[in-house]
Amino acid sequence: QVQLVESGGGLVQAGGSLRLSCAASGVTLSSYYMGWFRQAPGKEREFVARINRSGSTTAYADSVKGRFTISRDNAKNTVYLQMNSLKPEDTAVYYCAAGGMTTIQNEYRYWGQGTQVTVSS
Repeated sequence: QVQLVESGGGLVQAGGSLRLSCAASGVTLSSYYMGWFRQAPGKEREFVARINRSGSTTAYADSVKGRFTISRDNAKNTVYLQMNSLKPEDTAVYYCAAGGMTTIQNEYRYWGQGTQVTVSS
């Protein structure tokens, strides 16, 4: 059974940082591109960042470029999202996903349950 479990969310003040983790079981993450998505209240889920299998190539939404960094440790079967200079508009449930190679959600095969990030002003 494949499971992706996100952790590291929480409440932080604007300008602060959080590091999200996505740990996998039942699947070898090194076989997959990985992505992070987020869904704010009342909004559709949107792409945040993507990383290729080796970690050599990344892509980001314009809204987070320069502030967020996606990385992976294939030996630990874990993907990370370092979030710096957080803004209130970053408040959302953050999901990790495996399998897609682009920003298109439907391409991703496996999803985590999400972790809440709340940024106070």
